Order: sequence, then structure tokens, then C-alpha cells
Amino acid sequence: MYYYGFDPTFILLIPAMFFAFYAQAKVQSAFRRYSDYPGGRGITGAEAARKVLDKHGLFEVPVVRVSGNLTDHYDPRDRSVHLSDSVYGSTSVAAVSVACHECGHAIQHEEAYTPLVVRDAIVPAVNFASSISWVLIMVGIGIIFASGSSSGNHLGALIMDIGIIAFAVVTFFHLITLPVEFNASRRGIREMEELELVNPQNIKGAKKVLKAAAMTYVAALATALANLLRLLLIANRSRRD
Repeated sequence: MYYYGFDPTFILLIPAMFFAFYAQAKVQSAFRRYSDYPGGRGITGAEAARKVLDKHGLFEVPVVRVSGNLTDHYDPRDRSVHLSDSVYGSTSVAAVSVACHECGHAIQHEEAYTPLVVRDAIVPAVNFASSISWVLIMVGIGIIFASGSSSGNHLGALIMDIGIIAFAVVTFFHLITLPVEFNASRRGIREMEELELVNPQNIKGAKKVLKAAAMTYVAALATALANLLRLLLIANRSRRD
């Protein structure tokens, strides 16, 4: 049931949306704050990444500079660590922390860390599911409302269910991303300590940066779960109506 054109299930998204905004603001704030803190060793993000990779025998993994801010990532396709302008040449606590985190992903790849293997394996399915889920759901709802027969209702319900299953695949991707990111951060902190990439007193700041970054992935999962619950409620209501 809709009230004056308003879908009440949208309320489910409000807490998740606020959480997502908070998480994004938190990571931006933490990165800015600790970008002003020198690591104390004079080691840039690129140099830190190279040291971590070489320690694990990953000499063939390049450290590449990319434009933008917080665009850092590890690309499993060509096994390369990409560091943003604000990380690559900076000696700050934030820069070294982010660089070591991305190297954590490279080490995961080398060791065939199970959650990473699963996540990478389902990426094509997730991309496809993400592109068709809402389309199928809306088509299914449209058929149910437009049809005056039980066969039409069954067809619409089937199409809508397929769309919801597709969205559930996307939600699972967000879920499996959490252990991947948390583990990469733990690896990064350990490498910073063992290789003494920053002064010991700066490890606490490094943990704050990576914890704030991890919150964005938690927020993404919360938003996906809220959307999935909303879709289930919409599907149930459409069948009743």
C-alpha cells in the first residue's frame, strides 16, 4: 500500500543512508587528519608499498601512481598496487597506512586467501546481477499490477523473485568483502610494525585511518541489507494487492 504516492518501505533505508554518510565523512576526516601527521621514518607510501611487497617476494607486482584522492586499490587482473596522488609520494601516517593496506590485498592474492578468491570469482556474476536486478523487479511488479489473471500474476511474481535473487547476489558480495578488507588492514598494520615503516607511536593513528575506511564497507553492507529487506516487503505486498 502506498500513502499519497509515498512508499513506506523507504523508511528502512534512512538509517543505512545516514550510516553511509557518517562513514564517508569519518574516513575523509581521518585521512585528512593523519595526512598532516608525518610517519616519522621519511618513507613515502610508494616506498612503503615496495618494501612490503619485496618482503613477501612479490617483486613483479608494480606500484603504480593514479590520479585522484582515495582512489587507491589493488588490481588482481594485472597484479598491481595503485596508489593515489595523496598517498604515492606522501610520508604521512595516512599515506603509509593506505599503501600497506593495499599491499595486504596483494599478499592475500598471492596466498589465495579464501574470501578474496570467492569475491573475485563472483565479480562477473555480481556485475550482471547488479545491472538486471531492479529492472526485473520493476517489470515483475508492473506485470502483477497490469494483469487480471492468475497466470499473469504468477509470471510477474516469478520475474520479481528472480530480480530479488539477483540483488541477493549483490548483497552477498558486500558481505564477503568485509573479511577481505578487515584482513588486509590487519596485514597492513602488522607490516608497518615489523618493517618499522612509521614510528611506534603513530601505529595508533594508522589503525584509526584503516578502521574509518573499513566502516564504509560496513555501511555498504547495511545499505544492501536494508534494500534487500525492502524488496522482500514490496514483493510480499505486491502479491497481496
